[in-house]
Formats: sequence, structure tokens, C-alpha cells
Amino acid sequence: MTVLPTQHGTFPLWKPVRGGDTTLVEQLETAFAERIETHRLRPGSRLPSVRKMAESAGLSRYTVMEAYERLLARGLVLSRPGAGYFVRSPVEPPVFAEAITQAPPEQSKLDVTWLLREMFGTGQSNRLTAASGILPPHWLDADLIASAIRAAAREDSAGLLQYGHPQGSPQLRRHIAAMLGGQGIAAHPDHHLLMTAGVTHGIDLVLRLMVQRGDTVLVEEPGWPLIFGRLAAYEARIISVPRGREGPDLEVLERLAAEHKPKLFLINSVVHNPTGYTLGAAAAHDILRLAEKYDFMVLEDDTYADFHDGTAIRLASMDRLQRVILVTGYAKTMAAGLRVGVLAARPDIVARLTDLKLLAGLCTPQLGENVMARLLKDGHYGRHLSRLRQRVNQARQKCADALIGCGLTLPYLPPAGIFVWADCGQDSEAVARAASAKGMLLAPGTLFSPTQAPSSMLRFTVSAVEQPELWSVLKGLL
Repeated sequence: MTVLPTQHGTFPLWKPVRGGDTTLVEQLETAFAERIETHRLRPGSRLPSVRKMAESAGLSRYTVMEAYERLLARGLVLSRPGAGYFVRSPVEPPVFAEAITQAPPEQSKLDVTWLLREMFGTGQSNRLTAASGILPPHWLDADLIASAIRAAAREDSAGLLQYGHPQGSPQLRRHIAAMLGGQGIAAHPDHHLLMTAGVTHGIDLVLRLMVQRGDTVLVEEPGWPLIFGRLAAYEARIISVPRGREGPDLEVLERLAAEHKPKLFLINSVVHNPTGYTLGAAAAHDILRLAEKYDFMVLEDDTYADFHDGTAIRLASMDRLQRVILVTGYAKTMAAGLRVGVLAARPDIVARLTDLKLLAGLCTPQLGENVMARLLKDGHYGRHLSRLRQRVNQARQKCADALIGCGLTLPYLPPAGIFVWADCGQDSEAVARAASAKGMLLAPGTLFSPTQAPSSMLRFTVSAVEQPELWSVLKGLL
């Protein structure tokens, strides 16, 4: 057998398979990696020089160099300038003491951190889930995003190497200002808008600016669990206002505002999470009247508003961004991984929030913002959104039918959004625990209460219709 010499052994003459399923770089990388991992190339062995390897295999030096660099990135070889590439001695993994020295408590606390750990940290790709806050990837449009990424990189490749504008992409802010104008929200791109790394980031900036330890903040119940967790972290006093079909209970809101003098009221006005309700015009008017009377600000979460088919009432439009701060983003409709959100507020608040943003993490990444600017500019986002709404609306009816078939009841079918809020007729936390034991993740109603009050409600994502085995498990639990 013809071989290539190495410092401590040989490497058999290797020939690539052209026209195969893997690239030439991948083939050469795999060939060396297998010999290193099976110790046929010993630690300290010098790999054939790039020139000799290229000549013997009939490859370009660039191909060999890229394969060697991949081995370097995997930690299998070392590079010594002027000497070449050498097989690296294996690094022994550290030895840890037994991680669990005693049995965990029988029942762990079901709170927002539990839900987040279950959603992001289980590593169970085959797990049944009806609790996700986003739609499955195949409901979105990965090809559209990939094309926009390539176009955005071509347009401003040099700009990606630098920090962006503190307020975010000027081009994207102009497009968003135009869209908001079509919704009746007059926002100047330079004075009223601040780009954020998603809605959560935007809300967190507002809480940092406006909420001090011990301040009263009013929230809706049911409401978004993550908000409750953030407010608790700031040691705010969280008081809930019941949320109904037309909006928050106005009598309770006024009584609490008069008694506790809140700094802020957080409301999910359009396509409420988890119920799907949308604020009525009369309720919106009264909320703004109470905000002025009792001198509190309103943080309007617009995360799911793009799932609303018609023209919806927004507090930011009626208020002209005087007491209302609007936050929205594209994680639910376009791609969670882009992490693109926007905050609209009056100029003095935007200026202070921009300073906070810079102190906390400098500028938001330009690539995601440039991608969204391209999608809005070319009209791709609007067409994608129309298709997505139609799919979500169809799935929501099917999801409701499946839930009723499992024995749950619905207060009413929400007209929009990606969630269905259903009553299981028993303690939903106990149901969620039993479901978890069977490999299914549910979101119990107790999580949507700031006090984690007992609840018989469960929140389902409409994409659960694509998991028929989920319904048989759920029916058995109930």
C-alpha cells in the first residue's frame, strides 16, 4: 500500500470520491478524524504537508487547508506556524462528583422558570408539547429568510463588521414607522422608535427605567408569565386586574389605581395571551382616562397583534404615545432566532431607553434588522403574514374541536391568535404534572397568574393539531 509519511506513523494513500453526497473537504476531514479517534494516528504525529496531501489525492491546496482547519476547530489537531499540523493529545474530561446526592423533592415548583426550562432545556426533540409559545419551523418560511439574509449581506457586508446605530437600523425604523402610521400610530423613525432584541428585551428596558423596588405595577390576569418573573426580579409589587373579553375589569382597575398609585400598567391589548381576546374601543378609552386621572404609564404589549385579521384598537394610537409605550416584534410571525423587536414611545423616553440599551448591551445586531428591513421593503412580510394567518385560523378551529373531544370546555373560540384557552374541569397543575410524567408538556393556568392561583385552565398552541398522539394522551389524563 502506498502511504504518506507522518512524524510518528503513516497515512495510507487516500483518494476522494468525486460526485458523492459529501464534499471533498468533508471526505478528507472524516478520513483523518477517524484515524485520529481510533489512535491509528498517534498524538504528536505530524499530518502530511498541505502540498504533499494535495498532490497525492489530486486536490487543490485550498481544499486540504480547509479540511485541516476543520480538524483544528474540532480540537483534533494543533497548528504550529512553520512546522505544520500535529495530532493533539486527547484531553481527559473532568471528573465530577455525583451531581445528585439525594432524591429530589417529589414535587418541584411549577412556575415560569420551570416552563422555560422544560421548553428550552429538556433536549427531548420527540417530546409532545402543547405549551410552546412559537409556531413550528415548517409553518414559517425558512427559504424566505435565507434569501433575505443573503440579500442583506450583499447590500451591506461592511456594515455587519461594525456596531449599528444605537436606536437600531434607520432603514428598518423608517419601514416600521410607515406601518405604524397605517395603524393610526404617528411615530417618527428618529424620535419615537427604538429597535430591541425582541419584545422581552424591550419590556425589560422599560421596567429598568420605570420600576424601582417596592413600586406597584398592575398586570392582567391571566397574563404573560415571563412578565411576572421579570417584575419579581425587580422586587416590584405586582397586583393583577382580571381580564375579560372586552378588556380589563375597569372597576377593579380604577379601585386599584386609586388605592395603590401604580407606576405602570402592563396590558396585552390586541390578541391577548393566553385568551385571544382583543380590547374594545370603550374599554380602551376608559383605560387612558384612568391613566391620566391616576398618573400611571401604560406598557402595551403588541406581540400577537399581527395575527389579528382586521383593524384593531391600539392604545398607542388613541394616546399618541403620550402615556403609552408600545412594544412589538417578529418572533412569533417571522423567526424567533432573528431577535428583532421595536419599541415606540415619546422622544424623551426613547432617549433614556437608548442610553439604557447601550449600557446593557451596546447596539442590537444589524443582520437581523437588515433582514427584516428587506422583508418589509419588498412586501414579502405582508404576503407571508397573510398565508400564516390563514393557516393559524384553520388550525385554531381544529384545535378547539380536538380539545372538546378530549372533554375540555372553551369559554369561547378566540377569533385570532395562536393559543386556545381551555378548561379541563380540574386542577390544571396536577394535569400538567401527570402529562410531564408521560413526556408531554402542558401550560397550566396557574402559571398565568402572578400569585399562581389554582386554576382549571390550560393554554394550548394551535399547532398541537399536528400531534395526533397528543390528544390520546390528554384524553387519558382527563
